[in-house]
Amino acid sequence: MSKVVEISPTTRHEGHSKLVLKVNEEGIVERGDWCSITPVRGVEKLAVGKTMEQVPKIASRVCGICPIAHTLAGTEAMEASIGCDIPDDAKLLRIILQCANRVHSIALHNILILPDFYLPGTETKINPFSPEEPVRSVAKRIQRIREIGQTIGEIAGGEAIHPSNTRVGGMYLNVSPRAKSKMYDLAKEGLVLARDQMELMLAIIKNMQKRDFIDVAGKKIAVPKELGYHNQGYMAVDPVYGSTSLDECPRWDLSRFMETRPWDWYMGEMTVDLEDKSYPVGGTTKAGTVVNPQMEACTGVPMYDGQPVEVGPRARLVTFKNFDEKGTWGQHAARQLEYTDSFYAMIRALDELDPSGSVLADEIPQGDGSLGWAANEAPRGTDVHLARVKDGRVQYYSMLVPTTWNFPTCSRALTGAPWQLAELVVRGYDPCVSCATHMIVIDDDKRIVAQKLIQ
Repeated sequence: MSKVVEISPTTRHEGHSKLVLKVNEEGIVERGDWCSITPVRGVEKLAVGKTMEQVPKIASRVCGICPIAHTLAGTEAMEASIGCDIPDDAKLLRIILQCANRVHSIALHNILILPDFYLPGTETKINPFSPEEPVRSVAKRIQRIREIGQTIGEIAGGEAIHPSNTRVGGMYLNVSPRAKSKMYDLAKEGLVLARDQMELMLAIIKNMQKRDFIDVAGKKIAVPKELGYHNQGYMAVDPVYGSTSLDECPRWDLSRFMETRPWDWYMGEMTVDLEDKSYPVGGTTKAGTVVNPQMEACTGVPMYDGQPVEVGPRARLVTFKNFDEKGTWGQHAARQLEYTDSFYAMIRALDELDPSGSVLADEIPQGDGSLGWAANEAPRGTDVHLARVKDGRVQYYSMLVPTTWNFPTCSRALTGAPWQLAELVVRGYDPCVSCATHMIVIDDDKRIVAQKLIQ
């Protein structure tokens, strides 16, 4: 007979989410629902009536982990709506900013996931804050990669967190020759460090693939070889940067997108009847607790070509580089491979950048209300923003962010895993839950939600 266990909140990622798992007598997940329980920020509603310059800044405040991706996607959605092409050097600065953000994000994710892994050849799990070698040197390398990414981001974008240099029509300022030289030196240093970190992480991941058991709270939990497998699709628009509706051949298609609501996807009301007080941290939800993912989930369920899709590093590698490693370990490996790819792309953009070149369009239309979209390949995956701008003000705005795409796909990837490893599967997606939270059910009986609709 199936039992229900809930892990709430899930840990070592941005934002607040939970897992509701229906498991068999052996504790294997038969059906899993991963859903956001983060408060709604209401960015889409705040955007209406604001100027097209204000909205990307507002969008970047949805969280402090992905502000660069949201600034770029939001800005380019405005440009797509008004029909504004930006100068080449402005685009190069945006690519540099994008890559700087990505390497910083990968390094941060290394810190969050390392406690799930073992030092190769030992039964010791990795504490990234250990003062002991070799972990201490690895931690210092990770922090230096983060520092390099943030410094380059600050130079190109004006700020390392919420970039102030990006604007509708291009960039406010180009960089000086000296600043370009500094970014170039930092990128070359970062490439060496990133290659070493990538090789170490791939070795650690490969070691995990060979393991039969993982220790969870002192219990040996068997690891299925197909941990995290799913049969959903993949979606990515570019190996590095993105695409917009202004492109000659746009690589995202609005007509292939649809969004359904939580009650069409998640499980309904249930009672928790499996409790484990030893589960870290603080135990699972108390037995007897009533749960209802359909009414508690704070995201819609986006689909592409009629099914949920995975977005992120693996989706990019599958789409553009014939990558074929499946499951949770494949996800982790794909993210590490983007370390060096990001630095190479950054260096190529720096080679092309002309510090004396124009970074602002000669003409910036004010818009006639046309729908435009931009799909930015954020660290966690395809970040799609849609906008309608008329007379310089935003009439409609929507954000389809990476973790929103990944919630339903990851839910299906939980099937077949021991429930104690469900969080490990979730962390493979590097969730950014605050970014993903854009709706909430306000009337259970009538199924009314505070929602936005494509117009």
